[in-house]
Amino acid sequence: MPGFPEQRKEMVKRYTRVGYVRSQAMADAMLLVPREEFMDPRYRKYSYYDQPFPIPGDGRQTISAPYMYPVSYEPLGLREGMRLLEVGAGSGYGAALARELVGEAGLVVAVEINAVTCEFACENLERTGYGDVKLVLGDGALGYPEDAPYDAVSITAASPEVPPPLIEQLKSPGTLVGPVGGDRYTGQDMLLLRKDESGGVSERSLMKVVYVPLLGEHGWRPR
Repeated sequence: MPGFPEQRKEMVKRYTRVGYVRSQAMADAMLLVPREEFMDPRYRKYSYYDQPFPIPGDGRQTISAPYMYPVSYEPLGLREGMRLLEVGAGSGYGAALARELVGEAGLVVAVEINAVTCEFACENLERTGYGDVKLVLGDGALGYPEDAPYDAVSITAASPEVPPPLIEQLKSPGTLVGPVGGDRYTGQDMLLLRKDESGGVSERSLMKVVYVPLLGEHGWRPR
């Protein structure tokens, strides 16, 4: 089997061909960030498979399939200097990609509700050189008002509706992407929400997805 760098290059070529990766910035970020360093060691050899894998937590947390990151981030138009709020840090892989996209002049704030998962993400980000990502243990559905407003918000777990605090903390104009509605276990819409200069909100579905449920005040209640 080819080594991880070769697998990473092939992944980016594959996602570019099918249209998941649309910008050079996204391609460069995915080539730079070593996904294998964000995997549970038990699944490390599967780092570049097109599927999600479990990560430490309470049994619900996963690192998403790698193509879901460009699917989520490309519509946000992340670029140098932007401020991103990520709801659900997971493994930290998404935050690392976002940090590459917004650069040193930007800011990535990632909020994770599970303490074990948060520690896993922290260790991964520190080890790979992304220690300047602001990682917060807390209820991501409430956002993080201390660094608001944000140019973009990425929600990485499914919620019944877009949590109102996240819309409030979004700049005008600003963009939010996340899995919303539907059934908590069988599917949601990957929603693209845009807030215009006057604060008006429009939204549309990008595709059907299946994500783990968002927990917290505005998320799904655990069974």
